[in-house]
Amino acid sequence: MPLAPFGHAARAWFESSFERATPVQEQGWARIAAGEHALLIAPTGSGKTLAAFFWCIDRLSRADSTEAPRSPGVRVLYISPLKALVYDIERNLRAPLVGVRRAAEKLGLPVRMPRVAVRTGDT
Repeated sequence: MPLAPFGHAARAWFESSFERATPVQEQGWARIAAGEHALLIAPTGSGKTLAAFFWCIDRLSRADSTEAPRSPGVRVLYISPLKALVYDIERNLRAPLVGVRRAAEKLGLPVRMPRVAVRTGDT
């Protein structure tokens, strides 16, 4: 059950959007859920971006979390080796961000959605 560690809204969005998780997603999510570090290597189009970020989207979006509210700031930092990939990553995050929010609203669950920002030019 690769989606078992995810919240209701994240699972609902994923199940309505995809037939099943890809192997890199299944293996990556299992390691991430276990608190391990993971290096996800797979061909283009295999779902690596979602494998890497879906856990973060789920955890950051859960308004029903037992965690105390946190002060504003960076929670997830992705450093792309290529400037052009930054915009691909941002674009690929929009669908799950919107999808999880809509699924939460449909399920009547409270939701807090993270923001995505892009910064380039740093060396």
